[in-house]
Amino acid sequence: MNNYLLTPGPTPVPPEALEAMARPIIHHRTPQFQAILKEVEEGLRHIFRTKAPVLIFSSSGTGAMEGAIASLLSPGDKAIVVRGGKFGERWGELCTAYGIEFIPIDIEWGRSVDPKDIERILKEGGSGIKAVYTTLCETSTGVATDIEAIAKITKDTQAVLVVDAISALGAVPLKTDKWGIDVVVAGSQKGLMSPPGLAFVSLSRKALDMAERSRLPKYYFDFVKHKKSIEKNDTPYTPAVNLIIGIREALRLIKEEGLENVLNKHKRHARAVRRAMGALGLKLFAPDTYSDAVTAVRVPEGIDGARLVKTMRDNYGIAIAGGQARLKGRIFRIATMGYITADDLKKGIETLETVLAEMGYKFEKGSGVKAFEETLR
Repeated sequence: MNNYLLTPGPTPVPPEALEAMARPIIHHRTPQFQAILKEVEEGLRHIFRTKAPVLIFSSSGTGAMEGAIASLLSPGDKAIVVRGGKFGERWGELCTAYGIEFIPIDIEWGRSVDPKDIERILKEGGSGIKAVYTTLCETSTGVATDIEAIAKITKDTQAVLVVDAISALGAVPLKTDKWGIDVVVAGSQKGLMSPPGLAFVSLSRKALDMAERSRLPKYYFDFVKHKKSIEKNDTPYTPAVNLIIGIREALRLIKEEGLENVLNKHKRHARAVRRAMGALGLKLFAPDTYSDAVTAVRVPEGIDGARLVKTMRDNYGIAIAGGQARLKGRIFRIATMGYITADDLKKGIETLETVLAEMGYKFEKGSGVKAFEETLR
């Protein structure tokens, strides 16, 4: 039985990257590895759409998120945290861990924040607000956020805009410099077509100035320390050597295909999946502000959502994601990011139809696959 990975991370890894990671390991304090690190950092800046440095960490994306608290803020600073899903809530949990008071903007799960709410709080909050933490693609709900509009609000304030783009980078449009985003956090295992284990952070001059003044305790996730190293094509600590060698190949493939072509492919695939769900009579969880990286779908009445996901995985080798936290059993999620192909998605929709029919859901057999194929044509 073949296994298909349609989850919003980890995502499939191209053969070229897998082969590169299987080669004999090299030492990281050598000119050979420094040349590779330089190539990776340049490739990341191309995808981040920034001329600023991109820091590379051996960690999950959450590690870089933690660094975006510890390396930017100081005791007494305040922040705004947009909480519209599990990962937006994580920003608040990290602030709490470091004793940072934050003003939450709680959004109904499945909806996107209104940038005007951020603008209002910044005006009312005074000089104490030093950062706005938000999420480009809320993986738990499939919601996209209008980061460009938020950046227009924050760029002329003292507050830095920090964006979790872990499930969005390389899958949906993001223009770090043009939009004026101060900090972008990303991870390797989603749109960047690599295994988990690497995290990335881009920093504007405004963010670097704040990092240099930061007085929160930090050690490994010290942005200033990592910036000094990356400027010398080095890392302050032992890096994940083979993961970096692997992502060099993934970044090369993205550049060869063309970033705009890659983003357009994600848009086409996501639109086709959404139309397939509509043809099956299924409702999207985020009908108005959906992301092209992952589609969240409401589980039909009378269907056991956890059993649906488990059956597809265990009986048919198709891994999709269920709901998280309060959405557990209520939604399922199909990713369209990274190295997931149209054929992978077609197989996933075919299997979804099979399992829904087995579970007693009524629909026109084959209608989802037909809508998917027609949309791609």
